[in-house]
Amino acid sequence: MTAQDPAHPKIVSKDEWQAARGVLLAHEKDLTKHQDQVSAERRRLPMVKIEKRYTFNGSEGKRSLPDLFCAHSQLIIYHFMFDPAWEDGCMGCTGFVNDLGNLSELQARKTQFAIISRAPLEKLIAYKTRMGWERPWYSSFDTDFNQDFQVTVDGGERHGLSVFFRIADDIFHTYSTYKRGCESLSDVYRLLDLTPYGRQEDWEDSPSGWPQRPTYG
Repeated sequence: MTAQDPAHPKIVSKDEWQAARGVLLAHEKDLTKHQDQVSAERRRLPMVKIEKRYTFNGSEGKRSLPDLFCAHSQLIIYHFMFDPAWEDGCMGCTGFVNDLGNLSELQARKTQFAIISRAPLEKLIAYKTRMGWERPWYSSFDTDFNQDFQVTVDGGERHGLSVFFRIADDIFHTYSTYKRGCESLSDVYRLLDLTPYGRQEDWEDSPSGWPQRPTYG
């Protein structure tokens, strides 16, 4: 590597590369098996009945939590960070929604996806229009929903995801995850993880000289 070259991985012969790739492949297979095991454990989590009645504001009017299922048995809620005092939504959450592709396979498996934020509906509609989004987005303003599902904590917002299950008229909470627990939902992070430079964020264990920046910079 010369002073003019960008930082880059070590250059080796094809045989050396193949040997190193073989070691990594074994670790990748172990990781895949472990992910499958964790997913199996997640499918066996018990669930908790939702006793409280929540009313959300949407572009189509007032909606209850059961309404958000749209006749499906499963509901995935993305908790989008949008404090009522903010004029814009969270940068990271915006990137997540931008990354979402065609979710029709969810409906094919009786699963609905929606977004909920604490900001008033008018702010959500304005931001949604500006972004050109068509995802269902509801306001939990004037409800305890965000606090109950731990995405408004000590007056501050954080992003997360919650999953609900419906049996007749009863709604159950099956799963929630927050912060980095949501990152596997975005193809962008997974694609960047395959590159030499990775996500280029300062928390990553990368060789000296690799480009890095603050995670939320």
